[in-house]
Amino acid sequence: MITAIVLIKTSVDRIPEIAETIAALDAVTEVYSVTGTYDLVAMVRVRAHEDLADVIPGQVNKVPGVESTETHIAFRTYSRHDLDAAFALGLDD
Repeated sequence: MITAIVLIKTSVDRIPEIAETIAALDAVTEVYSVTGTYDLVAMVRVRAHEDLADVIPGQVNKVPGVESTETHIAFRTYSRHDLDAAFALGLDD
């Protein structure tokens, strides 16, 4: 699974509506409204790099109100949730 972190600048008067539209896209797992240079951060998860082209420029960038995006591809994922689940394997509660 390939994870992309997409930083999104939007029309500020429509952030909630734009976030909901992006969150409804199949490959988008989360959308965060954030402070700073960008308005939204979307987590995109796909099976192949080629799928990113379908999702980010093909869908996210076409959402009305999205002004620009910057995409970062994750090399590895480090998650407390994942670590806790791994250590819990085989343990009886």
